[in-house]
Amino acid sequence: MPEALNRLANAPPLWRGMFLAGLGALAALGQAPWDLPWVTLAILILMLALPVTHWKATAFNGWAMGCGYFGVALHWITQPFMVDAARDGWMAPFALILLAAGLALFWAIAFGLAQRLGGAALALVGCWTGAEVVRSLAFTGFPWALIGHIWIDTPLAQLAAYVGPHGLTLLTLTSAGLVASFRIWSLAPVLLAAGAWWALDPGPAPAPDPTAPVIRLVQPNVPQDEKWDPVQVPLHFQRILELTARGPTPDLVVWPETAIPWLLDQAQGALESSALAARGAPVILGVQRREDARYFNAMAALDRVGAVTAVYDKSHLVPFGEYIPFGEVLGQFGLQGLAASNGDGFSAGIGPALIDVPGIGLVLPLICYEGIFAEEVNALPGRARLMVLITNDAWFGTDTGPYQHFAQARLRAIEQGLPMVRVANTGISGLIDARGRVLGQIGLGEQGVLDTALPAALAPTVYARFGDTPVLVLLGLVGLGLIGRKWWFKVDPAVKPN
Repeated sequence: MPEALNRLANAPPLWRGMFLAGLGALAALGQAPWDLPWVTLAILILMLALPVTHWKATAFNGWAMGCGYFGVALHWITQPFMVDAARDGWMAPFALILLAAGLALFWAIAFGLAQRLGGAALALVGCWTGAEVVRSLAFTGFPWALIGHIWIDTPLAQLAAYVGPHGLTLLTLTSAGLVASFRIWSLAPVLLAAGAWWALDPGPAPAPDPTAPVIRLVQPNVPQDEKWDPVQVPLHFQRILELTARGPTPDLVVWPETAIPWLLDQAQGALESSALAARGAPVILGVQRREDARYFNAMAALDRVGAVTAVYDKSHLVPFGEYIPFGEVLGQFGLQGLAASNGDGFSAGIGPALIDVPGIGLVLPLICYEGIFAEEVNALPGRARLMVLITNDAWFGTDTGPYQHFAQARLRAIEQGLPMVRVANTGISGLIDARGRVLGQIGLGEQGVLDTALPAALAPTVYARFGDTPVLVLLGLVGLGLIGRKWWFKVDPAVKPN
């Protein structure tokens, strides 16, 4: 094995890059919907065992692997451009190539910096984890397909209640680094993982509490290319009313993002119809609203007669989807917000908030993209009883995007120790308990309703109390230690310490 790794490290850049890109593509199979974490872990071990040479060659290794990884994990990014293929389809391949190559730069910097700090596996573990943190925050952040996400469908995901998503990444890379060292302690991570797998398994969900409020999730399954069609709009709205009116009366009804196809100030009749279909139950739904010349992607809560009792405006918008950075310049080239019905983009709301829903308690509202930001979900000073995430994943078709988006909702529930209701236009909709177990769901591309009793919330988790601070402090100490070691002992960056 060491000889093979040496040959790979010293192979011509083209062949080495192609091979490492292929490994990166395989590493992406740890993400949903494939959920093969051991494949990812094996490739991480190989990368951490790869001998280092010059820092530029090492940085290239990280970039090549990242291109393959992000190219496969995020290939769903092409789907929104195909909703109106005649207008936007030409951008699809450029979007994927630029996104994958751009995100891979974070890994390139991590690999190159680790080599400059001495090249040891510890340096790469710290720098790689740090790169994942930075890409989660930089340029408004994009914490999708983090390395730690490979464990979401396993009992090890319960560690997120203590260390959060970046802690999962750090533990994953640390374990891979210990195995890659080929020392006697290489068995320790394997034994610890086996023990944690057994100890952390939450088991099946308990039986529903018969006194708990019943929440109805409504998934209308409206194709994106029909959503704003004036001919189709009345038919689809009638469909969601009929779905809402089925069966016994629930305690809360939740509709997906932009479920009301009219602006909020023009939708009083639709709101009253919504309340009538809910038969007195409060309704939470997605709607667009206008304030002077500004438009907002919003969530509204309605009372039993359809009066608006609370409005939450989405605060973390999707770049190039809901607004265009440097819009005045890029608009001259025909670039518009894909998800904004007027094409000019939305304005951001004031930030996270809690809304009070009768019979339920305090609810943390999240709209689509906001559900992927663990640190923002964790930012509220108050404690919610329930998280409600509404989304319109019709933009992503039936590709991998909706599965990965749903998986991240499960992680948010574990991190906070709170149940989450997730309602999507075309799926996946579901009720997730405070340990990330899916208590019921409506599949991708299906139409229907789901009535589920609200599960209990847990006490605030360690992550809910301290957030990412412990992991960031640990990374900072590792970084200072590596810098100090290099300065005091004059480590030659061209030599990999044992």
